[in-house]
Amino acid sequence: MAGNGQNRHGPDRPPACRIRLVVSDMDGTLLTPDKQITQQSLSAAQALRHAGIPLCLVSSRPPGGMEMYFDQLGINTPYGALNGGTLFNPDRTIRSSLSLDPQTVLDALDMLQAQKVDTWLFRGHAWFVRNAQSPLVQAESRTVQTIPTQVDNLSAYTQNIGKVAGSTADHAALHEQEADIGRKLAGRACVALSSKWFLDITPLHANKGYAVRQLAAYYGVSVEEVACIGDMNNDVPMLSIAGLSIAMGQATPDVQASAHFVTSPNTQEGWARAITDFILPRCSKDTHHTCNGAAPSAAHPQ
Repeated sequence: MAGNGQNRHGPDRPPACRIRLVVSDMDGTLLTPDKQITQQSLSAAQALRHAGIPLCLVSSRPPGGMEMYFDQLGINTPYGALNGGTLFNPDRTIRSSLSLDPQTVLDALDMLQAQKVDTWLFRGHAWFVRNAQSPLVQAESRTVQTIPTQVDNLSAYTQNIGKVAGSTADHAALHEQEADIGRKLAGRACVALSSKWFLDITPLHANKGYAVRQLAAYYGVSVEEVACIGDMNNDVPMLSIAGLSIAMGQATPDVQASAHFVTSPNTQEGWARAITDFILPRCSKDTHHTCNGAAPSAAHPQ
């Protein structure tokens, strides 16, 4: 369902008529594959500011990997790291934090390590790894501009953990682990791929839908007045509740099924088009023409 228009296979609820807050994923959505923000996306973010619409980011990234883009975007808003389980104030202090039960952390470590998946732990601003020199850790450290803490035994760091992450170059195996670990930890944790390289295990209620509700409350708006943009399985909890939900063009059919609209891929200015085609026309008081279907500037329905 690639393209740029209304998703006829999307949710039954109609898209919102008016938007007062935008919540966006980062990797695969706001960011290009080489982790850059295009000039068109920067212009779209500026247009949101001029319209008086806050832009908040929610990501599986640790906080430092999100904060590195704030000055470029010109935003000073609260944000959700670790899949939304830890919310930060605009001054980058922790606003609220959910954590995994220590036994769940131990079980997750055992399951990932049994499959020889490189396993990491996250707590607030801290990132714990067993081998800081491993290629996967080194690559991620460069991407999120965060230096991990190397520890001998991850099992000794089970308190107040906001995310257990598994990373491997074997993408097919990681996809299988998403289903298997998800079944085994059902009722205890959220288990979802945040990219083809990363499997995230977070507290049961620590997902991007939770973060959207918290951010909406922060701004005093209803969830029906929030627009969300994402591309991966871990974005579904926010896409499925947002007043206006937009999936990236490269998203899987399952993710797109949660969205009112499908924009272009992140290789073709999909984020900027989502803002200009679907969100900005809904940011003024005169939004009656957007209550049904795509905004006037959008492409024809798919």
